[in-house]
Amino acid sequence: MTLSLGRYTLGTPVVLAPMAGVTNAPFRQLCQEAARAGLPTPEQAPAIHATDVPEGIFVSEMVTSRALVERTPESMRIIQAAPGEKVRSVQLYGVDPATVRAAVRMLVSEDRADHIDLNFGCPVPKVTKRGGGAVLPWKRDLFAAIVRGAVQEAGEVPITVKMRMGIDEDHLTYLDAARSARDAGVAWVALHGRTAAEHYSGTAHWDAIARLKEAITDIPVLGNGDIWSAEDALAMVEQTGCDGVVVGRGCQGRPWLFTDLVAGFAGSEVRVRPRLREVAGVLRRHAELMVDHMGEEDRALRELRKHMAWYLKGYPAGGDARRALALVDSLADLDAKLADLDLDAPYPGEAAEGKRGRAGSPKVPHLPEGWLDSREIDGRLAALLAQAELSVSGG
Repeated sequence: MTLSLGRYTLGTPVVLAPMAGVTNAPFRQLCQEAARAGLPTPEQAPAIHATDVPEGIFVSEMVTSRALVERTPESMRIIQAAPGEKVRSVQLYGVDPATVRAAVRMLVSEDRADHIDLNFGCPVPKVTKRGGGAVLPWKRDLFAAIVRGAVQEAGEVPITVKMRMGIDEDHLTYLDAARSARDAGVAWVALHGRTAAEHYSGTAHWDAIARLKEAITDIPVLGNGDIWSAEDALAMVEQTGCDGVVVGRGCQGRPWLFTDLVAGFAGSEVRVRPRLREVAGVLRRHAELMVDHMGEEDRALRELRKHMAWYLKGYPAGGDARRALALVDSLADLDAKLADLDLDAPYPGEAAEGKRGRAGSPKVPHLPEGWLDSREIDGRLAALLAQAELSVSGG
């Protein structure tokens, strides 16, 4: 099963979802290396071993269009490619069509991206209260203007859209938005089967992904939500008919999930079941890549702390050891803390799998005043949106 993206044909229809503070260049490098480890042998599948065939798409952290146009140091760090990245994929956030256009123009004219994904799925209050992310498609004209402008500026660089079902059950937007995006010329649409109100709680609505696939037949439809294993990915494709999957929280602390995914889509039963010593090795390499990426050892190790609980999920590491690892501040400190673990511990099975990351609970989305009164933008909301680019940091 393959997936097309502009001039690219992906060897596996799998996309690493952009996650703030997670999918930076070091983590993407680990995931891509894991994906290559899951490929069939060259004798079994020579076509997907060609040097220009990407194993999947590995998307950067979200960057705001305003920050990118202003070339803030953080936004430029976010779009930095990982070594050996075959498709440089950037996710762009914006609520102003002109600013999004300018950001796309910069990425394309300066050859900084091979693929641009537009974020219409973020449910966090600092984004939705300004009319961005998962709530923006409610304003049909604004959504269409942003997507159409991005496609026009991108030229041959493919534009894709990632979105949620809508604001809540009473304000669903995904079918209208997907048709609008298709008509604007996007390469594919990806749907996270939850509303903004659901955040990451409960169970993703794969039935909505199936409905979208039934409605949109002329471009690929990708599914996202509750993919914790290769078996989940294959089940989503079978149950919904989607053309590919987008994997987010399931790979946190488990970059080797991409080995499983690539193998699974190739029909192989190969799965990675690492002992704690192997997990520690990946964690140590992650740290080294972070130091190289950030250039500051203490900052890199602070950024890595959030990954510790994900890597250790299910393994026999006591509370003291976990707390100590969550406070590491140097590579030497990390080495010492890892050496204290029972590195001979075997793979703990289901305890290391399944849900990870904070699911949260359903909550009423924060919206601009009067946002739901109309599907169109009025002058007051237009002025509010002009300020929104300034209030959401890149990444």
